[in-house]
Amino acid sequence: MISIKVRMFNRKASSAKSQSEAIVRTLSLQPGQHIADIGSGGGYFSLLFASLVGREGKVYAVDTNRDFLKFLKIDSEKKGFYNIETVLAEQDVFPVRDKYLDMAFLRNVYHHLPDRVNYFRNLSECLKKGARIAIIDYDGRGGLSFHRLFGHYVPKKTIVKEMEDAGYRLLEDHTMFAEQSFLIFSPCK
Repeated sequence: MISIKVRMFNRKASSAKSQSEAIVRTLSLQPGQHIADIGSGGGYFSLLFASLVGREGKVYAVDTNRDFLKFLKIDSEKKGFYNIETVLAEQDVFPVRDKYLDMAFLRNVYHHLPDRVNYFRNLSECLKKGARIAIIDYDGRGGLSFHRLFGHYVPKKTIVKEMEDAGYRLLEDHTMFAEQSFLIFSPCK
């Protein structure tokens, strides 16, 4: 059952509507970087990031679901990616203690975090100078949908306000999605 759910997540992440290639181009990841894929799910983006950061780089696949992480660990090693570390997380605490993160990436996860301001304040301790936070999430635009019906969205202005309260400034606001915001932040420090 887990592998079916994981494959569904990965199929959705790789669909043309998700624009994964455009996302990756926008992020401009470089060899040797350390990336946290928060809410890694089936690992689609973790695997993409691992190929871009190379052997000298590292990807932390962070999720609250042990089974997803177990699947990703096995899948990544089968595919020859030994630069992915799976990390079990609790929803309200950022679990990685790497002081050299170049980027944290969240896709359709922001709305699940219960105390986002404190979460991102905590996360800032792990970021190196010049690091970025990329957040893609449903923003409430569009007609009736699963996301709107079940409150699985956060308006863009709320994300910007909460990130400012957590000590970040908005660097980029990409408008490539019809129902999602794609924002990139940097710590103010």
